[in-house]
Amino acid sequence: MSKLRTPDMIDVTGAAGTANAAGAARPLIDGFARRISYLRLSVTDRCDLRCSYCMPERMTFLPKRDVLTLEELFDLASGFIDRGVTKLRITGGEPLVRRDIIDLFAALGQRLGPKGHGGLEELTLTTNATQLASHAEALFKSGVRRVNVSLDTLDRDRFHQLSRRDALPQVLDGIAAAKAAGLKVKLNAVALKGVNEDELPDLIAWAHGEGHEVTLIEVMPLGEVEGERLDQYLPLDDVRARLESDWDLSPSAHRTGGPARYFDIAQTGGRLGLITPHTHNFCDGCNRLRVTATGQLYPCLGGAERVDLRAALRSDAPAENLCRALDQAMTIKPERHQFRMDQRGAQPAVARHMSMTGG
Repeated sequence: MSKLRTPDMIDVTGAAGTANAAGAARPLIDGFARRISYLRLSVTDRCDLRCSYCMPERMTFLPKRDVLTLEELFDLASGFIDRGVTKLRITGGEPLVRRDIIDLFAALGQRLGPKGHGGLEELTLTTNATQLASHAEALFKSGVRRVNVSLDTLDRDRFHQLSRRDALPQVLDGIAAAKAAGLKVKLNAVALKGVNEDELPDLIAWAHGEGHEVTLIEVMPLGEVEGERLDQYLPLDDVRARLESDWDLSPSAHRTGGPARYFDIAQTGGRLGLITPHTHNFCDGCNRLRVTATGQLYPCLGGAERVDLRAALRSDAPAENLCRALDQAMTIKPERHQFRMDQRGAQPAVARHMSMTGG
């Protein structure tokens, strides 16, 4: 495939044009009266890194035949937009390793519109930035205005150890290219006990000096990895206390629609986000759904509940069946996740890895 069908080429009676079909205009509201406006859509489970807290070195990836086509991904995203999703984040694995992925961004960019007009308000992606230098300008032209970059360290040897790949120079080049293209960059760093905790202040200071935001994330018990999860777990309350011994942190009213709490740091002039699935549960305001590259909708990152959207897309009545599947997802979305990081040797909360669900 060299070019994805754009919206004006798609039959409005198909799954992509469901605004007036099968009650598609109904907003997505779960059983706890939470309105769903944010979709994290994975386009691949494949990645060119092997981060030790994310997956094993010898990771087995999905057969390509099981993964949704770019047209199916577009139709799926459009179905969500027609039901009130205003923020769409493309995830993986690593999204930019997928062939012709810019065609999907270009098509989705045509669903962007003014805030409050019933269309997509924001199109973003999460990336490890190894491929970002060659795609940054095209992403901006497609309508992307900010990207999240996963970066846990600025030390090349430590990066190699964590990711099992010597790719830090490419990552830094990708971040620089994104900035030059006009994309806002937010760095996501997983706080790892005894691994990068000593470096977090330097990482924050560097990012703020470059004009980037930073969000720290507590490690999550998803999928089997080599080693003990509890040994990796660093509560962000501890990190915050250490930062406040040198810096002045004040709560920020800034919100992005995600689970992070934000703080302004006086000394660096930048903003710091904290994502704390363990120390401060954030589920009460959850407005998110995740869909895997195979079209499996998971209402909760930490739950096993799922709905098969691929079956709906490939049925004889995709628009109607997709709407019905989304309604079903609203009935099974749990009130909160059940992550626990207080027992050595415990099984992961769910067997699937983050790269399979979508970061």
